[in-house]
Amino acid sequence: MIANDPIEHLIGLLSRLPGLGRRSARRAVLKMLMDPAGRMLPLAEALQHAAEAVRPCETCGNLDTASPCGICRDAHRDRRLVCVVEGVADLWALERAHAHRGTYHVLGGLLSALGGTGPEDLSIAPLLRRIEEDGIEEVILALPATVDGATTAHYLTDRLKPTGTTVTRLAQGVPIGGALDVLDDGTLAAAFKARRPL
Repeated sequence: MIANDPIEHLIGLLSRLPGLGRRSARRAVLKMLMDPAGRMLPLAEALQHAAEAVRPCETCGNLDTASPCGICRDAHRDRRLVCVVEGVADLWALERAHAHRGTYHVLGGLLSALGGTGPEDLSIAPLLRRIEEDGIEEVILALPATVDGATTAHYLTDRLKPTGTTVTRLAQGVPIGGALDVLDDGTLAAAFKARRPL
């Protein structure tokens, strides 16, 4: 194919998305090209609108069209509970499972000596500020059961001890090496209910 071919360019862009290899991207592009007015143009408009409208929540780090986000603005949320997650995908997974009725805090990653991610690279200082200013009683660490997840949990537990806030962590149901955003809703809900103090 020609190097500047728009079809190949689109396939290349789509194949960079998680879960889409070149074969899946090629099928998606073909489906859109068969009905550009019905599939491709609405998708292009939605992508443009999302790129312009969606931004991180200044309070928790969730993605929304407003800041603070809908979860942070929800008056029915228990503001005494904050669930700390690695990323927005984990927050969305917990919301799908209806496992948590408090608020969230997105770290934006995990501590990783190999990856070169230190405490200053994560949203830890804003979490400490929230605990101090908002009267948070319990911080729930909903981090993956990986080496980096455990390292981050231990670090946060040490940093949170002086605040007097109860720190808990998800327990049974989350397999070692498992990521929250790929677990089923029942497993997430069971793990959330079985959390225990650290």
